[in-house]
Amino acid sequence: MTSADESRNGTASPFDTLGGEAAVRTLVDRFYDLMDLEPTCAGIRALHPQDLSGSRDKLFWFLCGWLGGPDHYIQRFGHPRLRARHLPFAIGIAERDQWMACMMQAMAEVGLATDLADRLTRNFFGTADWMRNQGG
Repeated sequence: MTSADESRNGTASPFDTLGGEAAVRTLVDRFYDLMDLEPTCAGIRALHPQDLSGSRDKLFWFLCGWLGGPDHYIQRFGHPRLRARHLPFAIGIAERDQWMACMMQAMAEVGLATDLADRLTRNFFGTADWMRNQGG
């Protein structure tokens, strides 16, 4: 079921369940804080600019829409074209796993309900794995 389906069915979207824009911003900020702090995430951190403010904003804008909230990213940049936008970066299993580790820890630290965290983990993993353009 997509977020649009949930809205039509009267079910709260993941965006609403999470707590709206403020909660998405908190999640994104913690994600990037962890990426910056954790030595085990040095590989994924190296793929980002020194100043993470633009990356933080883009992920926040994207996640708002991806989770069923406002389409801030699309309004600014058009279709996300995630894979195409990430092709210039070498993304393998290690980078996927580092990204996932930061996101899973951020979700745990901001206190997402277990069922929502599990669902998002599956969806994040599918997307992160799809972004790989390297074998390892």
